[in-house]
Amino acid sequence: MGSWNLVPGLNHVGAYQVSGQPYASGSINCKADDVPLTDCEVAFPYVTRWFKVINNDPVNDCKVAFSVSGLTGSSNYFTVPSMSGSVTTAHGDTSNVAHSGILELKVSSIFLSGSTNVDVVAGLTKVAANATWGSEGPNWSGSSGVG
Repeated sequence: MGSWNLVPGLNHVGAYQVSGQPYASGSINCKADDVPLTDCEVAFPYVTRWFKVINNDPVNDCKVAFSVSGLTGSSNYFTVPSMSGSVTTAHGDTSNVAHSGILELKVSSIFLSGSTNVDVVAGLTKVAANATWGSEGPNWSGSSGVG
């Protein structure tokens, strides 16, 4: 007789319908030229339900990618602007735009470059981080748009 105690997988809908387990990592410095890109990997203990990148650096933009080659060998990254970027709302309030917004993506890690002070917050599922590994390596490496 089979067991009904199944481990949630990458396409387990219920894992993404509930609130995520909180995750936070702050004051990440990925600006120094002597810091290897692998040291600027934020490896999540589980697959994310969502994540957000906040760039607290007053001058330097932060590149965010889903693989090392996304930062180095291709242009498969996005940029979170420095704290110097701000907008004024219709009510006259000034708002900082130095964040990615909430990105609802299934990832096991992200790679950062260029900023001296980055915070990452996420909501985690209970899906094992290795669920995003493919033939090219971790976290969708080798996929179109990833690197």
